[in-house]
Amino acid sequence: MGLKAKSLMDAGKLVGDDVVVGIIKDALKAPECSHGFILDGFPRTVPQARMLDAFLTESGREIDKVINLSIDDSILIKRVEGRLIHTPSGRTYNTYFSPPAREGLDDVTGEPLTKRPDDNAAKLKTRLEEFHSKTTPVLQHYGSKVVNVNADRNVDEVTKDIFGAIDSIPFRGDPQFAPPAAPESAAPASPAKQKKGWF
Repeated sequence: MGLKAKSLMDAGKLVGDDVVVGIIKDALKAPECSHGFILDGFPRTVPQARMLDAFLTESGREIDKVINLSIDDSILIKRVEGRLIHTPSGRTYNTYFSPPAREGLDDVTGEPLTKRPDDNAAKLKTRLEEFHSKTTPVLQHYGSKVVNVNADRNVDEVTKDIFGAIDSIPFRGDPQFAPPAAPESAAPASPAKQKKGWF
């Protein structure tokens, strides 16, 4: 499936849902996914979600949680539009939220910072419009399985909420992969912390 997708892209053609979902299916059949998996940025449309659900149902699995990182479009635009990168190190800055000490220069090396060509409001607006028109209905499709996480906070707070959502999933896999029990001397963990799994 991956080779088919590459041939389509090389030919300048759109990759259809059947090919995209086929790639995901192949990946989920791998042994390392037998006890759980996380999909990042997929499914992007309701048809893809329905195809994924049908495949998982056939194998006795289902999507347990959909984590939606929620943030206002205006803040997202500033995050992207103001992003500056020191390419050699990967250090990033933002002209609105975390500017470099000297304009346009890396704090450590003093070397020039660069912007990605697609980091502009016009292109982001197009991507956001597509997200709202095609991906927002996916959240409606999964309904009560969606966990909305406020992404307009620091990384530690967002990460804590994401792991909290994951930890709330009942463990239904092989017992040898179950989370270790808390030591008897320790305070009992909350029910959400005593069970963990991906499906």
